[in-house]
Amino acid sequence: MMRIDILSAVPRLLDSWLNESILERAQKKGLAEIRVHDLRDHSTDKHRRLDDYAFGGGAGMVMMIEPIDRCITWLKSERSYDEVIYMSPDGELLDQPLANRMSAHRNIIILCGHYKGVDERVREHLITREISIGNYVLSGGEIPAAVLTDALIRLQPGVLNDETSALSDSFQDGLVAPPVYTRPAEYNRWSVPEVLLSGHEARIHAWRHEQSLERTRARRPDMAEGE
Repeated sequence: MMRIDILSAVPRLLDSWLNESILERAQKKGLAEIRVHDLRDHSTDKHRRLDDYAFGGGAGMVMMIEPIDRCITWLKSERSYDEVIYMSPDGELLDQPLANRMSAHRNIIILCGHYKGVDERVREHLITREISIGNYVLSGGEIPAAVLTDALIRLQPGVLNDETSALSDSFQDGLVAPPVYTRPAEYNRWSVPEVLLSGHEARIHAWRHEQSLERTRARRPDMAEGE
């Protein structure tokens, strides 16, 4: 079972994402455990503050090291962790191969940044890996943390109803997924490709592979360069 502990300044932002659909089912089945921790519970300030002005001046507030360190230390006193991850726009870009590798971990801490970011000493001394979900900036790390959590939990054995489902996702074979269709076979004179109705498994597999290649070349030429 994979356990993910998420450290957040605004934990309510994660409630609906982590407690619906596949992630909810994974937790109910005992295949995953996701805990969200309010960093304010680890603040020693009477107002439960987590941020302060940056040394040297400049716009924006900075998340203080002490509440983060106290929370991580408390968690580590109960179990060992494979990674302590900081969701950061300048981190390693999350892709499917990285998610595949990390899905073998058992215990992970994910720190959500906020304000102008975290005290650099957090990154230097407490974090083992920094991950980004794209080259843009969001208001906080909660959405990226939820994205990473979803990408990892869905890969856990038994989480998806169809065991082969995750293996057929986009990017698992270095290509984007082929088009998919369902009933009815014809709608408004728009028809499903005949090959998919043929029942010929080899032809269907070949067609899907060719469609994946064509889509990758057209939509993600950066992935098709290494063909």
